[in-house]
Amino acid sequence: MISGFELIKKVNDTMKKPAVVAVKSGDTVKVYQKIKEGDKERVQMFRGTVIRTDRTQSHTARITVRKIASGVGVEKSFLVHSPLVEKIEVVARGKVRRNNLSYLRSRSGKSARLAGKDFDRQAVNDVTVDSEEKNVETAASSSEVDDVAAEQAEEALAAEEKTAEVQEEKKDAEEGSEEPAE
Repeated sequence: MISGFELIKKVNDTMKKPAVVAVKSGDTVKVYQKIKEGDKERVQMFRGTVIRTDRTQSHTARITVRKIASGVGVEKSFLVHSPLVEKIEVVARGKVRRNNLSYLRSRSGKSARLAGKDFDRQAVNDVTVDSEEKNVETAASSSEVDDVAAEQAEEALAAEEKTAEVQEEKKDAEEGSEEPAE
């Protein structure tokens, strides 16, 4: 039987996207996000500098992107594995030596710029996964999760039936003791 932690880990892994771009602090990125307005759906692009990355190996990986719009600083946090984030594209790499670039909030103009770093843009943004590998992994993990879920559902039903029997026995015992003796 699989422990609770292992089950949670498997479920979390199924929530992850098969491949995402390796984004680091200091990168200038374009994040394509699905926006739903009424019954219409469109994709909106948000371009800015990544000032923070959190839990990069987890299914709750998050990046915080900052840009200046009309002289006002705007920050947005994106869950990397969210189905609403359609694509993340790295445009430029900045030379930084820390993960949290919160000091950029107090800077403006040229002092807010980061020194550029050479990188292979095409290689970084290529996140293709062999469709056969992806299908096999997804099928294997989903069948394992289904098997474990079925086992746990059976155990829960058995436990419910047992508690129902115990409650009926108690009820019968109480009714038997309440009857007046003649």
